[in-house]
Amino acid sequence: MSSARIGVGIVGLSADRGWAAKAHVPALAMLADYELRGLVASSMDSAKAAALRHGVPFASDRLDELLTRQDIHLVVVSVKVPEHRRVVEASLGAGKAVLCEWPLARNLAEAEALAAIAKDAAQPCFVDLQARNSPAVRFIGDLLRQGYVGRIVSTSVIAAAGPPWGAESIQRPEVMYQARENGATMLTIPVAHMLDTLSILLGALEHPRAILAVQRPSVRLRDSEETIDVTAHDQVCVSGRLESGAVAALHYRATVHCGTHFHWEINGTSGDILVQAPSAHLQFGRITLQGATAGAQGLAKLDIPEAYWPLEGDRSKLAYNVALVYECIRRDLRSGSHTAPTVADAVRLHRTLEAIELAA
Repeated sequence: MSSARIGVGIVGLSADRGWAAKAHVPALAMLADYELRGLVASSMDSAKAAALRHGVPFASDRLDELLTRQDIHLVVVSVKVPEHRRVVEASLGAGKAVLCEWPLARNLAEAEALAAIAKDAAQPCFVDLQARNSPAVRFIGDLLRQGYVGRIVSTSVIAAAGPPWGAESIQRPEVMYQARENGATMLTIPVAHMLDTLSILLGALEHPRAILAVQRPSVRLRDSEETIDVTAHDQVCVSGRLESGAVAALHYRATVHCGTHFHWEINGTSGDILVQAPSAHLQFGRITLQGATAGAQGLAKLDIPEAYWPLEGDRSKLAYNVALVYECIRRDLRSGSHTAPTVADAVRLHRTLEAIELAA
């Protein structure tokens, strides 16, 4: 791809809600080499409202109209998970590079089908597994490689994922998250981002053991008092060994009032690292680090060096880690490098999730 600006079209961009509006639009605004040139929404009224709100020159309710535009080089798939396969297939078939939100698909079979299509496509398909590129995770990785904790023996996570899982009542747009078959669950979103991060730092989870439970089997819709059945798990316990040999244990819970939001320890033969955050979603950022090596009296704050923050922008916002993924994509499109997460990474993660479900 030439050095001209990369034209982006977002499928699933609304005027004022949704992940695309909260993260992708501000992420693109941080990057000089990208330009948001088009969008697709669920209706023309929604498309026009989003275009006016975000200053996008082209808007439509039809995907095919976006895909015929020569000024669109990268299609961002930010629709509901059940719609990912259709949009990714069409975009790759039209010769566009693709950035798909995680989860790539509803299940492993769909992910493998997309991987087969992507293998023969003219342009690459990237996946927004942004936690692995975050400043905190990259800094932790360097600390581990430098031997900060010695030989890593264990790692453990306790987190409160909370709504839309395990709630007494929900808004209607949150209905999708209540059905396991839709592929947008506690296991496939916050737990999966954590597992992907562990795979980068310590190796993939091998031979997992798991307990998956639904403690609230029904939920009330606030706008109608209707009650719907819940099949998406609101308690996820996973344990096993990582490729590095470290023992791993993760417990994600939905029903927590004043408990721990996110607490992740990495323990080694000569030190420890503690990672904390206000959300169970590691990919959101806003992470604080503490550490201690042998002989220390207690944990001390670990400041992430400036070198790990390559972009100008609000480091506390959801957009920052997403912008780092876009930077990796820019390098890959321009130079043929392989720095951004791809469909192949997504399939490996989907396989881990299926192994967990089978173990449970």
